[in-house]
Amino acid sequence: MASSSMALWTLLVICVTMWNCGVCDKTGRPKKPNIVLILTDDLDIAMGGLSPLDKTKKLIGDMGISFSNAYVASPLCCPSRASILTGKYPHNHHVINNTLEGNCSSTAWQKSEEGQTFPALLHANVSYQTFFAGKYLNQYGNPAAGGVEHVPPGWSHWVGLEKNSKYYNYSLSVNGKPQKHGADYSKDYLTDVLANMSLSFLQNKIKSQPFFMMVSTPAPHSPWTAAPQYDDRFNTTKAPRDPNFNIHGKDKHWLIRQAKTPMSNSSVQFLDNAFKKRWQTLLSVDDLVEKIVKGLEASGELDSTYIFFTSDNGYHTGQFSLPLDKRQLYEFDIRVPLMVRGPGIKPNQTSKMLVANVDLGPTILDIAGFNINQTKMDGMSFLPIMEGKMNSSWRTDILVEYEGEGSNISDPACPLLGPGVSECFPDCVCEDSYNNTYACVRTIAPTVNLQYCEFDDDEVFVEVYNMTADPYQLTNIAKSIDQEVLEKMNHRLMMLQSCSGQSCRTPGVYDTRYKFDPRQMFAVNSRRLGRIRQMLK
Repeated sequence: MASSSMALWTLLVICVTMWNCGVCDKTGRPKKPNIVLILTDDLDIAMGGLSPLDKTKKLIGDMGISFSNAYVASPLCCPSRASILTGKYPHNHHVINNTLEGNCSSTAWQKSEEGQTFPALLHANVSYQTFFAGKYLNQYGNPAAGGVEHVPPGWSHWVGLEKNSKYYNYSLSVNGKPQKHGADYSKDYLTDVLANMSLSFLQNKIKSQPFFMMVSTPAPHSPWTAAPQYDDRFNTTKAPRDPNFNIHGKDKHWLIRQAKTPMSNSSVQFLDNAFKKRWQTLLSVDDLVEKIVKGLEASGELDSTYIFFTSDNGYHTGQFSLPLDKRQLYEFDIRVPLMVRGPGIKPNQTSKMLVANVDLGPTILDIAGFNINQTKMDGMSFLPIMEGKMNSSWRTDILVEYEGEGSNISDPACPLLGPGVSECFPDCVCEDSYNNTYACVRTIAPTVNLQYCEFDDDEVFVEVYNMTADPYQLTNIAKSIDQEVLEKMNHRLMMLQSCSGQSCRTPGVYDTRYKFDPRQMFAVNSRRLGRIRQMLK
């Protein structure tokens, strides 16, 4: 009788435990939350990039938290994506541009960084099943770096796009085996292919094991090929005519000053058409988000899943008379959308806290229960912000850095420009150059909203913007800024450019915990500051 009662009691305990945990892992413990990261390509927020994404805003933004001050560590695809994966600033992961020589998906990257990305840590240390689909790094699949047979460590299921974003006529690496696609919309349109492969993973994964899924869409990157059902949408839409549209950047770096103002009618028509096409491609991203959310809802996993939605960099169309691209230090290129929903995140929240894409890895690892202090990541977890548990002061600044690219020979169509420029348009307006190399401290504090940037060129050119008074960055105040502020920001920039891990998270100039000691300034920093002072006279 006693043994029978004990058996009933044990059965009752098991039932109650299973009911309390909802879904358990193989050991009977509550399963860790699932995580989805949807990464778009070149999606801005400053020019209304979220406008076409009604379903995304409703299903993610309205159901969770939107960050109005989310930035990238570098406004270019490959360095930015490397920062997302590693949680490091470019000076620490050493991916400087979109070329193999710039360490984009190179064998050196594979040996030094790929094994320590946050998906690899999730898979190896926290037993997450991991799924990737879409654009990885711009040089992924290059025969000189292992081709499509190379599957980065940490991915249980791998569907990687060879090279850069396309919508048709591309190759995928499906767990290391090439899969070619043509130009049939029903079978080949990449955004839809990624959506369908994501749903297949959700339906066939191991139910008792938590998962991380990263879906990296081609949109709204060029060549801006819309799905056929959307190619007649937004026909009256034009690029926003904000105060910085089609004006001369008279007090900016020479690369900005060389842009022809006003732009030709043909240039304006071209960028307006590109703007419309970008929005058209985003409608398929909106469908993808809806399919994934509905798939999670159908499997009963939506309430236990965090969903992140963001971009690798922003974009510009006509600002300061630059036709179209990214790569520049201004808000339109470095600020991106970031929305998150998930367990413990209240709906309809907006946070003004300063976050960066180097924080995505630490945050996702934190959600999974992995101790981020065991990593070498520069970023920090913003999970406490999302859960409303921030008791201490948050950071007040981040680093943005970019290394310019140029050609060794002159463009035959623009011989007067000489060598050293790249990304040039037919009217000889160039979007990049060797000395378009800069680093910025982006500061957002209770009393200050400031951007301080230095170029690594012969001028040691400086740009400073009061973002509260001048949100469109029309006036460079470098020559009128207080000398004490100049010294502090110069010192802070040098500190961040040499930081690693914890030292990247020290208090900024406008943090109440900040302490400035001029005696600690580097000798090289003092020489640089002297050159800056001379230039600003």
